[in-house]
Amino acid sequence: MLLRHIRYLLAVADHGNFTRAAEALHVSQPALSQQIKQLELSMGVPLFDRSGRSIVPTDAGRVYLEHARRSLRELEAGRRAVMDVSDLSCGQLRLGVTPTFSEYLVAPLIDRFSARYPGVAISLTEMSLEQILDALARDLLDVAIGFTGEHGADIDAQPLFEEKLCLVTAGSALDAGLQNKALTVADLQTLRFALLAPAFATRISVDAWCRKQRFTPNIALEANSIAILLKVIKQGRMVTILPDAIVREQPDLYELHTSPVLPRRTAALLRRKNGYRSVAADAFAQLVKGSQA
Repeated sequence: MLLRHIRYLLAVADHGNFTRAAEALHVSQPALSQQIKQLELSMGVPLFDRSGRSIVPTDAGRVYLEHARRSLRELEAGRRAVMDVSDLSCGQLRLGVTPTFSEYLVAPLIDRFSARYPGVAISLTEMSLEQILDALARDLLDVAIGFTGEHGADIDAQPLFEEKLCLVTAGSALDAGLQNKALTVADLQTLRFALLAPAFATRISVDAWCRKQRFTPNIALEANSIAILLKVIKQGRMVTILPDAIVREQPDLYELHTSPVLPRRTAALLRRKNGYRSVAADAFAQLVKGSQA
């Protein structure tokens, strides 16, 4: 069996169609079909059910696909290990971050890392915490910056620092004279909120706090972009909740205090346990931990 057979097998399973799989692989559809048939002959069982409108794995195919995906991940890890060099004159770093860290933490870290190791190519992806955990488990990331929590036994989370969430305004709450007091739930009921979308880790923390206080915010806007959210807040008609580190970098935004106080959470360096750890990933991890010392 060749590595080509595994890649062809996975492509057909992912696309559910020989034509689309062939297009993705840049091979002809007859050539792809022939390779899959050869693989099935060597295995002695059909790996795909071709009787329906879409191609689906048989029971044997599902079992084999699980091992094929695992094997391909290990082969890719082996390729990275061979390409890895101890002096970091070359290499690759696959980094994932949750969106709030993109606003204030990641750029300085990447700048320092690139200055030290200019030969290392960095692939940076912004994604939700749930997507980060999935990508780490599937060996699509080397390291990530997210938050502590119940991440499963295959994820190693090393705490970095505590992050404070705060209520932010640019005008409306100040005009209402709320800046000199600790806002109660009753005060919060009078405000219009612009919040990040429910999939964001920040929003999950905010929703949990609201439920604990038995408070339902008046949400006038939900956004999947922090940049857009900040622009809306600066118009002065709404308030939002963001990490205080972001607020400190916005001179025209102001923090409002609440009673009870908003939650804190712990930022963490996230990695897959027992996975291959490249020299570049180790160097970045040390840089991140050193920056918080």
